[in-house]
Amino acid sequence: MKTVWEKYQDSMMQECFQFNESYKQFISACKTERECVKEGVRLAKAAGYTDIQEYIAGRKEAKPGEKIYAVNMEKDLCLFVLGKKPLSEGMNILGAHIDSPRLDIKQKPLYEDHGLVLMDTHYYGGVKKYQWVALPMALHGVVFKKDGTRVDLCIGEDPKDPVVGISDLLIHLSADQMKKTAATVVEGEDLNVLVGSIPTASKEEKESDRVKSAILKLLKEQYDIEEEDFISAELEIVPAGEARDYGLDRSMVIGYGHDDRVCAYTSLMATLQIEMPQRTACCILVDKEEVGSNGATGMHSRFFENMVAELMNCTEDYSELKLRRALAASKMLSSDVSAGYDPNYPSVNEMKNTAFLGMGICFNKYTGSRGKSGCNDANPELIAELRACMEEAEVQFQTAELGRVDQGGGGTIAYILANMNMQVIDAGIAVQNMHAPWEVVSKADVYEAYRAYAAFLSKIQ
Repeated sequence: MKTVWEKYQDSMMQECFQFNESYKQFISACKTERECVKEGVRLAKAAGYTDIQEYIAGRKEAKPGEKIYAVNMEKDLCLFVLGKKPLSEGMNILGAHIDSPRLDIKQKPLYEDHGLVLMDTHYYGGVKKYQWVALPMALHGVVFKKDGTRVDLCIGEDPKDPVVGISDLLIHLSADQMKKTAATVVEGEDLNVLVGSIPTASKEEKESDRVKSAILKLLKEQYDIEEEDFISAELEIVPAGEARDYGLDRSMVIGYGHDDRVCAYTSLMATLQIEMPQRTACCILVDKEEVGSNGATGMHSRFFENMVAELMNCTEDYSELKLRRALAASKMLSSDVSAGYDPNYPSVNEMKNTAFLGMGICFNKYTGSRGKSGCNDANPELIAELRACMEEAEVQFQTAELGRVDQGGGGTIAYILANMNMQVIDAGIAVQNMHAPWEVVSKADVYEAYRAYAAFLSKIQ
């Protein structure tokens, strides 16, 4: 099969590269869930979307063609474009997650050790810990003070900002370290972020706390943050810097958080261009996928179900039975990334069922591990319908599994929506370096995913 590049004409090539310029801006600016939702809401409002709370408060009727969004705790975002058919007849849904592996600052993080001040972290999601050392890192997040005051932080992204980071042991003294396995060469409790080294001029402080006192003074003066405020903070350590073109031919993008913001962005943009679908079009961007989709902002929460219920109450006579019918009649693409083939590590793949960069959007009939444990196994009826849809829209797709059968595995939010009795399949983009600080995708796959998601929303019945 030819790559997408071989099929693009000049106009399509230009559209592909232009689309990826916007994507690079998004992924560079949106490195936390809150930042993704904030930017998603901004784009939605610009496209004519209205907050669902306005419908609820005003008991306003929602009509076909109207565009509505809903936000949950600044970490989840749902977009709806009401279709010509009643909501109870089902929706076409795109679902992606906007959390990515990172390091979270602990609630009591600051300490001084021989003139250096560090912050304790707890890694979030599945990571190879040794990949997160000796890199420039940025601090993103929010702090809430006791009086309710909110302080938003983003330190390390502006070229004039300082960056922070985690040290690694120099090769000259690492004889014992090099004997360890990759899983333990850097321990989780050793992922401590270095943040300062100049002591305060005050002689009243203990010698062992003078640098820490200086850092606390800086935090108070520049950000109005005190040490106790870390208790009610949500601060994330992420790689500093912008997404960039990758490869001498600029065919790829290297950036932090492709998993899964590459699918989130393409799903969002596909939804924003839908005007009057037959079936209601929906985009769900959710938190906590990397840690099991639990909690109030994970896909296991009732947020999405509640918003569909609220929407139904604004469009037709609500009933619990109609809600159940609407969910069961829906079809969904669980928009999540796949493991892209890496020529440096071919042994983990079964080559006939592997995702390749530049070959288009990837459909995974199932994920899970070993004996398909924890998977959603898509029905062939849905796959056949998607094949016809992609052919009609002239979208290139490929199919894959997540590596060799006994090599490992993974999962997405697909099974959670499938538990509502809807038909779901994983559909995403091949990624190299998945869960590393810097991941790689093909620009062609990014653009084909956007085209595929738009076709699914408008054509699937």
